[in-house]
Amino acid sequence: MNPLENLRNLKLALPEVSTPGGNYTSVNIRANIAYVAIQFPIVGNEYLYQGRLGDNMSTVEGYRAMELCALNVLAQINSKVGFDRLVGLNHIDIYFQAGENWDESPKVANGASDLFVNVLEEKGLHSRAIFGVQSLPRNFSVGLTASFTLAGS
Repeated sequence: MNPLENLRNLKLALPEVSTPGGNYTSVNIRANIAYVAIQFPIVGNEYLYQGRLGDNMSTVEGYRAMELCALNVLAQINSKVGFDRLVGLNHIDIYFQAGENWDESPKVANGASDLFVNVLEEKGLHSRAIFGVQSLPRNFSVGLTASFTLAGS
């Protein structure tokens, strides 16, 4: 498995690592588990994909937004842990805000799931939960947290 090569083959690149917006760390390691704090669709200092799915954003845009969140998760892991220590992705939690009658969250969630499997291969297989919320910071349409099992240091 070579995640950076897989990203290049997908014509994708890891974004710059963002800094936490509060009193927390972006990656918290306890024993052999790395917990990645919520990541949003941000590139550099630019906030992307803001709004409500089904109101002013399409499901396809939501998929792309979630893919960007997953890229930010991978950027955090690569920066703070290194891909060489990954045993595998355990679980992801997906958060979204949507209009009242929109009901395509599994399709949006696949933006992250597809990316993790395509980049990390078998190490990217995971369980997931999807949560519709009233609002997200900065009016982001989606957010993503993840946990990974790590090999010993």
